[in-house]
Amino acid sequence: MKALHIAAIVLSSLFITSLQAQETKPIRLSSDFTYPPFNYKDNTGKPVGFDIEIADALCKQAELKCEWVTQSWDGLIPGLLSRKSDAIMASMRITEDRKKRVLFSHKYYQTPASFVTAKDANFNIDKAGLTGKVIGVQVGTIHDNYVTDMYGDVATIKRYSGQDQVYIDLANGRLDTAFANSDQLVLAFLEKERGANFALKGKLVTDKAYVGEGTALAFRKNNKALAEKFNAAIAEIRKNGTYDKIAASYFSFDIYGQ
Repeated sequence: MKALHIAAIVLSSLFITSLQAQETKPIRLSSDFTYPPFNYKDNTGKPVGFDIEIADALCKQAELKCEWVTQSWDGLIPGLLSRKSDAIMASMRITEDRKKRVLFSHKYYQTPASFVTAKDANFNIDKAGLTGKVIGVQVGTIHDNYVTDMYGDVATIKRYSGQDQVYIDLANGRLDTAFANSDQLVLAFLEKERGANFALKGKLVTDKAYVGEGTALAFRKNNKALAEKFNAAIAEIRKNGTYDKIAASYFSFDIYGQ
């Protein structure tokens, strides 16, 4: 009986140790780090940007230990589903198509999308104006989907693995226009020296079928408990002023949106 009692204590101890190990296991957040000022890497290779600071605040609020995993944009969802990460934190928009594959948190920001062209560009943003033009987008994004559906039959769509590559080719005259989030275009391109001769053009795109319902973290559909922890943390940092403090260091406008 004494041996059985000792065995039970040992098994119980091992079970508790296993649970503790699971609880302290880092939450792996994935990003492609090609989207300044939201997510990118500094000269030392350290992840920086608005997404990164918000993620740090959320993990602290939820009392979670988090670490970053680097993946290409088009590999983010496959990587999540194959358990290479536990959540995507990469300025990913909530769309109906993506909701079929992943579980989204509440939004942590929301902005429209826009085209950008040279200031002296003499064409309109419509089918006639974009006929024969070259449009740059980041591959696999909602921006890629939008220009492909709207103008893929009349324009050449040039796709890039990272958003900064779009800006390089636009500035060097290899693109007629580019399409991306309006805020990102302003902050990462138009306000920089290389974007001095460019401007947003056409109407802002707010169609939820493409732009979605906001930008959020993505989780595996069976990981509702983790999603709820982040939802609670999003609500709390919005309430206690942490969100606004971080946002104010990046933007001069309301990035959270309506």
